[in-house]
Amino acid sequence: MSEMPEYRIFIVDDDVSVRRGISLLLNSAGYFAETFENVSDLLQVEDNNIPGCILLDIFLGGESGLELQDAIINKFRNNPIIYITGQGDISMSVQALKKGAINFLEKPVDEKHLLKAVDEAIKISQYLVNMKIEKDKFNALIGSLTPRELEILKYVLKGMLNKQIAAELNIAEHTVKLHRGRITEKLGVKSVPEMIYIVEKSNI
Repeated sequence: MSEMPEYRIFIVDDDVSVRRGISLLLNSAGYFAETFENVSDLLQVEDNNIPGCILLDIFLGGESGLELQDAIINKFRNNPIIYITGQGDISMSVQALKKGAINFLEKPVDEKHLLKAVDEAIKISQYLVNMKIEKDKFNALIGSLTPRELEILKYVLKGMLNKQIAAELNIAEHTVKLHRGRITEKLGVKSVPEMIYIVEKSNI
């Protein structure tokens, strides 16, 4: 089984010469580039949560990349889009950026501009990937709590004392202490601010 690349660049353009030219440039710069003739083929690729970006032609054989942008973003949430076009349409570039693209390059693409744009996109992607890894980790920690521990955690986050939580749940204060001990152990924390951080970064 081949090793996963550190970064992954997707090139989507219906012009084979453009695909080949950009791919060769990126490969020579040390990036792993994959090329696609259309968005449908791109959407068949598995999202392995690898940092990277998508170079997307704004016109694809009559289809507009803008119309397909939502589907791409939904599939590859952590891979920013850089549009490439030969049309030079300013209003379309503004629309693309509003929809979430991070850059817009005109054909023929300047090599330095392209590499700079890809480098910036990968930095953003790396940040997004790290955030997802952290979020998944915290979700797993929260998911390890029992329903009762979750209930007590919510009261703890409100700043309630053990005595107040015990009264609220009609259980012994000692029982609350035991639950809090298990919560801190499972979450791997020592303080309430650390608990708050984990909960804020998770989905609950």
